[in-house]
Amino acid sequence: MKITFLVTLLFGLLFLTTVSAAEKTLTPQQQRMTTCNQQATAQAIKGDARKAYMSDCLKNSKSEPGEKSLTPQQQRMRECNVKATEQSLKGDDRSKFMSACLKKAA
Repeated sequence: MKITFLVTLLFGLLFLTTVSAAEKTLTPQQQRMTTCNQQATAQAIKGDARKAYMSDCLKNSKSEPGEKSLTPQQQRMRECNVKATEQSLKGDDRSKFMSACLKKAA
């Protein structure tokens, strides 16, 4: 009986120590959540507008809220597309250029 109690107590203390250590360090998502929440509070956003703001803010973690973030592939595609347009490429020439441009960027 005493041994069972001691083992249970030991595991309980170990669990509480692990939980408290995990609470001290915030993940990047948790940090973003805190930042977005502070921004929404500072702007006095409430109700459905706050939900929409928080959703948008959390989805676009690499950009400002309300601004859509692009993946690295999308950024490369945009840059190559601009270059192809500057060169007035059309049809097969444009396809070949885009393929080569995207391969170079990768």
